[in-house]
Amino acid sequence: MIFIATRKLRVLLVILLICIMAVVSVLSINWILRIAYPFHYQELIEKHADHYGVDPHLVVSIMRNESRFNPEAISRADAKGLMQIAPITGQWASERLEIENYTEEMLFEPDLNIQMGTWYLNILHKEFDDKLELIVAAYNAGNGNVTKWLGNPEYSPDGETLEYIPFGETRFYSKKVLRDYKIYKRIYR
Repeated sequence: MIFIATRKLRVLLVILLICIMAVVSVLSINWILRIAYPFHYQELIEKHADHYGVDPHLVVSIMRNESRFNPEAISRADAKGLMQIAPITGQWASERLEIENYTEEMLFEPDLNIQMGTWYLNILHKEFDDKLELIVAAYNAGNGNVTKWLGNPEYSPDGETLEYIPFGETRFYSKKVLRDYKIYKRIYR
């Protein structure tokens, strides 16, 4: 009788231990993912994303791939800051956003850089009817290129979606950003 009770107790303890390990494992995965996918500048991103009606998970995914959260980043094409704003885009955005005394050096300021990048994403959302793949490709390759690709049946059989992105860099970039977007949405619900 004592042997049966002890055996049942052991089975219950093993089941309890397995349940505890499962919970710890799930929590650990989320913790590890938060280290691999940090949400730096979250307050600024959420402020501007809310103002311009853009998903903050998209903004952080783009920022992660553009600059790895380095506010001093400069690309080979001379794009600057967290969201890698090109000087000509910065000038255009500063005029449209009525930013006084704008200088190119201001692109290194996180608040302004995030504002400009998020504002531009809002424009792309409107231009491409909220189609995430097109928005991300346009952020990297330019809206003119994406519009051109949509008009080419080799790349877009329906004129509304891209079956193929002809720029290898943009194709790779889009896959990474869209992958990261899904991960950020899962981690930071």
